[in-house]
Amino acid sequence: MLSLHQLRCFTAAYEERSFTAAAAELGYAQPSLSEQIRLLERTLGAQLFTRAGRGVVPTEAAEALLPHARQALAAAAQGRAAVASATTLETGTVRFGIFGTARLYMGAALIGDVLDRHPGLRVELIGQHSHEVMEELRRGRLEAAMVSLPVVDEAMEVRPVAREELVYISADPEHLRAPVTARALAAAQLVLPETTWRTEDSARVALSRFAHEAGSSLQTRIEVEDVETAVELVELGLADSVVQRGVIEELGPRLAPGTSWVSLRPRLWDTIAIVHRKDAVLSPGAQLVIELAVERIRAVTEPVRD
Repeated sequence: MLSLHQLRCFTAAYEERSFTAAAAELGYAQPSLSEQIRLLERTLGAQLFTRAGRGVVPTEAAEALLPHARQALAAAAQGRAAVASATTLETGTVRFGIFGTARLYMGAALIGDVLDRHPGLRVELIGQHSHEVMEELRRGRLEAAMVSLPVVDEAMEVRPVAREELVYISADPEHLRAPVTARALAAAQLVLPETTWRTEDSARVALSRFAHEAGSSLQTRIEVEDVETAVELVELGLADSVVQRGVIEELGPRLAPGTSWVSLRPRLWDTIAIVHRKDAVLSPGAQLVIELAVERIRAVTEPVRD
């Protein structure tokens, strides 16, 4: 008999392309996961995977099964959420995704807002970058999230809620006498954060396009992971940077009192959105976190009204 457990093992193996990795992802022993997939194949009368080195390759039968497996698992999740919706907000866990820089000026306050209303809730804020958060949403590990656009996924409901200006920061007043053009940006000594996600990061993509449209290319002198380190390096005079305006307003007084900012010309913006699956039935806890997160982000950025 076909079961949700088997479908969960199947989708994990499909996504990971490895029984071993899928078992680790689900917290199962590898032989147990392999047995569940064998039982599923026996029930369906079709082979779902072929071996390829240390991994597996989905067959045509697996490709045909995948959307139906995901739909069945989503329906089961909706059922659980519907039951949860009938209960109060006194207990339970809310897992909400949030991109890296937003945590600097709203993460702790957001958790405080939630617990102030419902002290019994357990809150998990997940993610360091919008790209990572979106992957967690697609895998069903998060109910909803706040990310930077763009989001290209037809399965997702996307609601823009705010936008934030990208600004040029420097410890040298000479670099801040006028708005920074694309040509000036291309010639600058820059440190930029989010190096792991440099090809997906919305700010990086916008800056690269900004420079390219002026016939230049974006170059960096220093690459770092976190925006805090980038701001500290700017304060030391080792490079300039481009960050969200809220970042320098939050970190500047603490990490870079000698650093200031100026707009780009033309001005550039990051747009922030609430995202969840279109077929999701959001729990009361998730709805509460979304409401409070939107209030928080609009208080420190420029609101985008519904």
